[in-house]
Amino acid sequence: MILVEFFAPWCGHCKRLAPEYEVAATRLKGIVSLAKVDCTVNTNVCQKYGVSGYPTLKVFRDGEDTGPYDGPRTADGIVSHLKKQAGPASVELKTEADFTKYVGDRDATVVGFFADGGSSAQAEFLKSASALRESFRFAHTNSEELLQKHGVEGEGIILFRSPRLNNKFEESSVTYNEDKFTNANIKRFIQDNIFGMCPHMTEDNRDLLKGKDLLVAYYDVDYEKNPKGSNYWRNRVMKVAKSFLDQGKELNFAVASKSSFSQDLSEMGLDASSGELPVVGIRTAKGDKYVMTQEFSRDGKALEQFLQDYFDGSLKRYLKSEPVPESNDGPVKTVVAENFDAIVNEEEKDVMIEFYAPWCGHCKSLEPKWKELGEKLANDPNIVIAKMDATANDVPSQYEVRGFPTIYFAAAGQKMSPRKYEGGREVPDFISYLKKEATNPLVVQDEEKPKKKKKSEL
Repeated sequence: MILVEFFAPWCGHCKRLAPEYEVAATRLKGIVSLAKVDCTVNTNVCQKYGVSGYPTLKVFRDGEDTGPYDGPRTADGIVSHLKKQAGPASVELKTEADFTKYVGDRDATVVGFFADGGSSAQAEFLKSASALRESFRFAHTNSEELLQKHGVEGEGIILFRSPRLNNKFEESSVTYNEDKFTNANIKRFIQDNIFGMCPHMTEDNRDLLKGKDLLVAYYDVDYEKNPKGSNYWRNRVMKVAKSFLDQGKELNFAVASKSSFSQDLSEMGLDASSGELPVVGIRTAKGDKYVMTQEFSRDGKALEQFLQDYFDGSLKRYLKSEPVPESNDGPVKTVVAENFDAIVNEEEKDVMIEFYAPWCGHCKSLEPKWKELGEKLANDPNIVIAKMDATANDVPSQYEVRGFPTIYFAAAGQKMSPRKYEGGREVPDFISYLKKEATNPLVVQDEEKPKKKKKSEL
C-alpha cells in the first residue's frame, strides 16, 4: 500500500500540506510508504490518473489505483488513518509484548479475546472491526496466556482507553457485557464507550462527536508537548462533569485546542487569546449554543454553576447577531439572528430570504434586483422579501447555506421546512416562482401602463 500526493509547486494548499505530509511519512516509515508527484513535470502520469486539481491524494495497492484518499490532512490524522488501512482490520496479538505495544498507542484500542479462533464470536468481532476500522483501532488474540492475564474465560471484548487520557474519574478499560456476540451489539458497545467521559476532540475525530449535546472546554491542549498541563484542566472539567452525570444528567463533554478550533470559538463569541484559562461553550444536537461568561475557576465552581443553570433551563441561548435595525421599513427587510423569529418565522406570512456575504460579487449584482422585487411586492400584505448577512449572524440549522447568495422560500405555516430557491436571478424569475408557490394570490405592483393614443377625429 502506498499513498501518493499529486501536486504543483505553486499550489497554496500543497504548500500547507507539505510539512504535515513530511511528518506523517517519517512516522509511517516501515508501515506505509508516502510518495509525491510533481504534475508540472510529470504531466503524463498525472493525466493517466485523472488528476485535475491540487493536491490530489490517491491510495495504491499492489500497483493499482484503488481510489482517492479521503482521510484527514494533518500529520496525526494521516498516520492514524493509514495505520488502520495498511494492515488487517484487526491486528492479531500473540504475546504480552505485542499487547503492551499495541494498546500503548495514543488512541483507544478494542481487543477481542477468544480461546477458540474459529468461534462465531470472533467472526462477529472481525465484522465490526472491518466496518469501523477507519474510525477506531482493533486487535484480537487467541493466546491462553493473554486471556488468563485479563480475566477472560472463553471469549470477551475489552475496550482500552488511550493511556495518555487515563484519569481517576473513570476506569481505563471497559468490558463488553452482552450475552450475545453480534456485530450490531459490538458496534453499539464501541460507539457508546470509545470516547469515555471527556475525550480530546481533534480535527480528526470531531465528526464522530457531532450530533450530540456537547460541552467543550477550549484551552492550550497539547498532548505532544505538554501532556501534564493538558490533563490538569481536563481533570477539573471531569470532576464537575462526573458530579452531574452521577445525578443522571445527560450531556457529553470534551476538551479541545483553542488554536485548532478558532472558528468554533468565533461562532460562540469566545476569545482564543484569553490566556491559559479554559473557555467553555455548549452546542446542542439542534445547533443551539450556550456560552459560559464567568471566568473559569480552578475550584470548578464557575463551571458547576454554568452547568446547573444549563440543566435548570435558565441559560439564555447564545446568538451571533448584528444589532436589530432601529428602522426596518424598506421594501427588503433586514434580518439578523435576534429578529429572525419575528420576521422569517412569522407564521401568517410567506417569506423569501436571501443569505449573502458583504464581499460576494454575485450578491452585489443581485442587490438592485432584490430591491426591485421588494418594491414590486410592497403592497402585498402576505409576503416579505428579506435579506441576511450570513457571515455576521447565526443561520438556523434548517437553512443550509454553503455559498452566496443562497435564497430560500419559507411558506406560511411551514416555517420548519423552508425550500431552497434554484431558479433564475432576474426579477421576472422571482415573480414567476412566487406566483406558483405563494400561499395567497400574489399582489404585484402594477407597472405604469402605456397611454392609449387618441383616435384622430374625422
